[in-house]
Amino acid sequence: MLPAMLPSLIGGVLIGLAATLFWAETGRVAGVSGLLRGAWRDGPGRSDSVLFLLGLVAAGVIASLARAQATALPRPLWLLLGAGVLVGFGTRVGGGCTSGHGVCGLARLSRRSLVATLTFMATAAATVFIAGHLVPGGGVP
Repeated sequence: MLPAMLPSLIGGVLIGLAATLFWAETGRVAGVSGLLRGAWRDGPGRSDSVLFLLGLVAAGVIASLARAQATALPRPLWLLLGAGVLVGFGTRVGGGCTSGHGVCGLARLSRRSLVATLTFMATAAATVFIAGHLVPGGGVP
């Protein structure tokens, strides 16, 4: 059996490798929110965006076929949709997402990405605290 942290280490290396290869080949940052926006627009780079996003889906399918364990807590659809809208709003306001700022931006030593990533993390910690301790029934079952 693998040491407990090895799958996380391998996953992190693969994410970094994918972001590096994408940047080396296209000159673009592998920020998923920007790639998703680019996939919906006509113009240069659209095919790169679509292929990268299809690769993300393919990786999930391969992991599923390999019987990788995924865990999800049951939540009402309205809550998931609301969370998705808030994440989309946050990526728009923040000028990118966790992959663009947290993976690619920090690797490029971007101060803007450092501030964005610290903001993401603080917001996530506050959300977990509020949902888990202050909202009735919001904690982990």
